[in-house]
Amino acid sequence: MAFQYFGGIDLMEIEGVSYATVLTIISEIGPEGFTKFPTAKHFTSWMRLAPNNKISGGKILSHRTPKGSNRIKTALRQAANAIGNLKDTHLSNFFRKIAFKKGRQVAVSATARKLAVIIWNMVTKKQAYKPPTEYLFLDQKRKMGLVKRIKKQINKFDIKPEDLDFSTS
Repeated sequence: MAFQYFGGIDLMEIEGVSYATVLTIISEIGPEGFTKFPTAKHFTSWMRLAPNNKISGGKILSHRTPKGSNRIKTALRQAANAIGNLKDTHLSNFFRKIAFKKGRQVAVSATARKLAVIIWNMVTKKQAYKPPTEYLFLDQKRKMGLVKRIKKQINKFDIKPEDLDFSTS
């Protein structure tokens, strides 16, 4: 039903999103409601999931998410909480990274905001959900850069495997 309602977009492809979440989105905003927001930032701000940065003189005074709730926000927070219990998916890795740094409640809000952005992009741009599986985290990027530099140095100095004496004892 939701697949037909959103014009061929299956929101159930996103891990953690249940039938209840999709039904809440359909009942509260519908597919034409997404077009009222020019960007995903406007959508997340309307749902009160975006941080309210108060800046004075270039210094951030506060960055709390504003108070207020609606049914979509509650449904996305429940989906984000379910994502926190999953193992080894893109969104659960994001959830764990935030939860380790700032706690579970902040991670639920951040993941709910990320879900809202994903859903807004899927519905407005009519594209399927593609999780970034080939994304390299910072440590992996550094490691790849180090390997690349070492290979370059080996080629520069024309070092052969026989020249390196690795003892196995």
